[in-house]
Amino acid sequence: MKTTSNSILFIALALLMACTPGPPSPVHPIPTEDQLRWQEMEFYGFLHFNMNTFTNIEWGYGDKKPEIFNPTELDARQWARVAKEAGMTGLIITAKHHDGFCLWPSEYTEHSVKNSPWRDGKGDVIRELADACKEYGLKLGVYLSPWDRNHADYGKPEYITYFRNQLTELLTDYGDIFEVWFDGANGGDGYYGGANESRKVDKLSYYGWEETYKLVKELQPNAIIFSDAGPGTRWVGNEHGHAYETTWSPLLKDSVYGGMPEYSKKYSMGQENGTHWVPAEADVSIRPGWYYHPYEDDKVHSLKKLLDIYYYSIGRNSTFLLNFPVDTRGLIHENDVAQLQKLTNQLNLDFANNLALNAKIETSNTRSDAAFSSGAAVDGEEHTYWATEEGVIESSLTIEFEQPTTFNRFVVQEYIALGQRVKKFKLEAEVNGKWETIDNQTTIGYKRILRFDDVTATKLKLTIEDAKASPTISNIEVYNAPLVVDAPKIMRDKNGIVSLNIPEEGVDIYYTINGETPTTESSKYSMPFEVHKPTTIKTFALDSKTNRKSEINSKSFDISKSKWSIVSGDKKLDASIDDNPNSNAQINNELIIDLGETHRIKGFTYLPSQSKWSKNEITHYSFYGSRNGKNWNLLKKGEFSNIIANPIEQKITFDKKSRVKFVKLRANKVKNKDHKALVAEIGIITK
Repeated sequence: MKTTSNSILFIALALLMACTPGPPSPVHPIPTEDQLRWQEMEFYGFLHFNMNTFTNIEWGYGDKKPEIFNPTELDARQWARVAKEAGMTGLIITAKHHDGFCLWPSEYTEHSVKNSPWRDGKGDVIRELADACKEYGLKLGVYLSPWDRNHADYGKPEYITYFRNQLTELLTDYGDIFEVWFDGANGGDGYYGGANESRKVDKLSYYGWEETYKLVKELQPNAIIFSDAGPGTRWVGNEHGHAYETTWSPLLKDSVYGGMPEYSKKYSMGQENGTHWVPAEADVSIRPGWYYHPYEDDKVHSLKKLLDIYYYSIGRNSTFLLNFPVDTRGLIHENDVAQLQKLTNQLNLDFANNLALNAKIETSNTRSDAAFSSGAAVDGEEHTYWATEEGVIESSLTIEFEQPTTFNRFVVQEYIALGQRVKKFKLEAEVNGKWETIDNQTTIGYKRILRFDDVTATKLKLTIEDAKASPTISNIEVYNAPLVVDAPKIMRDKNGIVSLNIPEEGVDIYYTINGETPTTESSKYSMPFEVHKPTTIKTFALDSKTNRKSEINSKSFDISKSKWSIVSGDKKLDASIDDNPNSNAQINNELIIDLGETHRIKGFTYLPSQSKWSKNEITHYSFYGSRNGKNWNLLKKGEFSNIIANPIEQKITFDKKSRVKFVKLRANKVKNKDHKALVAEIGIITK
């Protein structure tokens, strides 16, 4: 009788187990354990610090002496402390950039810190950072440029041995490395041991990447490898820190290689039918440039822009890699630290109170196994998840509030350990008994954050409209973030007329034109005003009803262009001097400008086209000056470094001032190779 009872119990359990579906089947490709740990890091820092810091350029030519590198107050603990206090999880440093200078005493080159005066030639920046990261509980990553403009063997097979030897040093001498960063910039002009020539390589085959990746995994098994094609994580395709409204973690990896011209347009957003799991990493600098430039001290990104970057990176299925250009002292500049702290403080406010935590939930479909119930989506645990029955795609989850509740942020995450699934979803709110659509979107992935105007509702519904397989939703959060008052936008037209604009209504704007910090006692903006001389304008906005105040915006202007004209008389070229960054002039080879009167100039500025996919940037230039428009003097010749990936305003200074009435910009080399460059704006520097 006892045996019979046990048999019946066993049969019953077996039947129950057979009826319980268990977890959903994975949708391939899926992430590795290392990729999952990396994705959960979310927010970490980049440190661009190298020879370029002391030469005030973005890309070094490789011809500078190590004696130039001499930070006076280098403090890696400050870097780590700043990152930790901001909630970052790791730091990646440019151990060697394109100029070939090494921040560690590599035994394979003399072009390193061992031949600099810093620490009497006995210093090691990577060691100091590794120790600081360990102290502050941060993970360490290294950037090693595949391109080396200093090394005589670059372009030859011998260089690959050199490159891998240095990689071995970095991956064996400094403890655990969480990410190895390989840049896509490969080949071009360089010093190359004194050859002073241009060298091109086959980016697909020259580096023997598969062997290099194998070496990384042998030395650092848990490290994530970054490049355009991964294999651990991929470039998001721009240097603005923006992922896409549709961002897939799967990638057609075998179709991609580092530095491929069409990568940004065709592959950077990932593919629904991607063959490998290669999630996006969004990299951006806290300033316009990647390396420190004193003239950018007042150009650190605003709180509003940093918030946008956060929501467009982490909020669009990407990680967020924020760069700090370490200054010549060897410190993260205090202006950068202040802006980072503002971002941290605001994010803490934005995500202070999760209104969905343990809320009442209703679903249209739920898997019969209790482990995958709807409550798993709002339990605050990312590794539990709500799942529908196998094959059920269209489904909804409704959050019911106890009373009408105001919110403006919605966070949703998929359980990506089983693959990325959702292709299309909708968010609705029940307002006064009627359902209203808040947003329609596509992919979710690891994390998707929606921002919208305040909504007051009793119910909030997420509807999965299309997916590759049954949805698996691991987390849903709802917040009511405080509004941030925008700082006024400062604009000046060609005629020298300055306007201060802000999207909000009912706010007061205060400003100064002498460089001083504005207060409510400063001039109150009521109408546009004229500024023709070099001037620094500072301004902020104040909502007098709520006493909310924007941060201070600052912008420096040189002389106005009211008297300028294009020598050719072609009206289409006026767009290059109209002080409108969104208009463009197409030039075949050169552009000549009459300044209207003689000026002593010490440099010029060039803004390339700001259209999203433009590839008409001037990469190499010559700039001339003349007093009569006939006899020309060459004032500067060079390259606009990194302008393709980061098409920001280029600021070029001369060795000495020159008196000119006419200036000429010649495009020696253009990205599209036909010399038809698009010029958004040309300016001159007098102060």
